[in-house]
Amino acid sequence: MRKASRQFKEAQDIQKSIDLNRKLPKKYQINNPLVDMNYSFQTKLPVLSEKDAFEYVKKASITGREGFFCLTSSENLTLSDALNLYREKDSIEKIMQSLKNEICIKPLRVWTDKSIYGALLIGYLAQLIISLIRYDNPELKTKSTKFIKISLMNLTVTIERTSFWKKRRIYSNFDQINELICLQNEAKT
Repeated sequence: MRKASRQFKEAQDIQKSIDLNRKLPKKYQINNPLVDMNYSFQTKLPVLSEKDAFEYVKKASITGREGFFCLTSSENLTLSDALNLYREKDSIEKIMQSLKNEICIKPLRVWTDKSIYGALLIGYLAQLIISLIRYDNPELKTKSTKFIKISLMNLTVTIERTSFWKKRRIYSNFDQINELICLQNEAKT
């Protein structure tokens, strides 16, 4: 239905351009200076009613490869509840994948229950901290968790005691990512 709606909307946009004798909207053109193209358009919209045109597009969109999936549960759920639960499961799977591959928590199958809870807690806290870093720094929104973690691991802080009560912090091994993070935190303090 979404594909049919999109195609129907595209046909309406093209027909509107034809009716108003305007150029085709850019999103339907080839935007390459090395390509010269002559084309003409003719839609079926003038001869079909809106309902018939949408049905025509819908019928043409059905290829037999649309597929289906079946959700089964031991719980008594409505269809929308089952689908929402399934979608939440997908986000949890992505978080677990990130914990295993990017945060690098060790395999959990051979640990005691308390060790598993502790490792997951530390992993979730690490994921939370990286998510907050991405939230504070728009430049890092597209950076992988793995690269942010490696950058922070490379950052070195040396603490030098100048007297009994005074300490001096010396930061080294800066790169673009950890520098952004440190500058953001410095601006807040």
